Amino acid sequence: MPLHEIFVGLGVLVASVIFVREARRRGALNEQSLIAVAGALVGGAVGMRLAGWLETLDLQDLWLSGSRSILGGLTGAYVGVLVAKKLIGYRERTGDLFAPAVALGMAVGRIGCHLTEAPGRPTELPWGVHAPPTTPECPGCLTGEAMHPSFVYEIVFQLVAFAALLWARRRLTRPGELFTLYVAAYAVFRFLVEFTRANETVWLDLTRPQWFLVPGVLLLSVRLGYGWRRGYYDALFERKVLS
Repeated sequence: MPLHEIFVGLGVLVASVIFVREARRRGALNEQSLIAVAGALVGGAVGMRLAGWLETLDLQDLWLSGSRSILGGLTGAYVGVLVAKKLIGYRERTGDLFAPAVALGMAVGRIGCHLTEAPGRPTELPWGVHAPPTTPECPGCLTGEAMHPSFVYEIVFQLVAFAALLWARRRLTRPGELFTLYVAAYAVFRFLVEFTRANETVWLDLTRPQWFLVPGVLLLSVRLGYGWRRGYYDALFERKVLS
């Protein structure tokens, strides 16, 4: 069974349901917001394939086998939403609608990655996992080594992020800040979890995804500092004083 594709499809379905529920809750469920979703789906598919093609420059990777690059897919989805909104002249911010949906959808989709891809780098930690020797691009699987369950780390992160976003969405009143916080948190997490992933290092012991994330993390840090100085996140840290 194509477990990876099945769980990716389930992840997209879950994300779509959460998006619709969140849009309805905010009174933003309309034709324009649904077109933004369509832009995200098309852009995500294109982004995943372009990410694979840029690694090999092989047209077969682009049109036939595609790629499993989550970062490429997320980047493509973001661009797809911007293009769709531009085409229809929709100026409302939609990032806050996508944030919880993406978090839960990613948690579901990563189950497929855990079941079919190389788990991570070798580890002596007690929760190290073993994978079948038939797992593609997994030397540790052939030798029977225990490896980091890197995709499980991400599933846990996304579930925690989903819960945190549900908690924060009523407190953050400035449009776009919920999405900004989620993207920043995921960028930092993904950079760190790459040290446990089985991806090839290319320079200074960093992987391609880490080098892709470096400028993004720097820009997001500046953006968060800007929002912090202007009090965008004060509501998240307010405490009630007991009389």
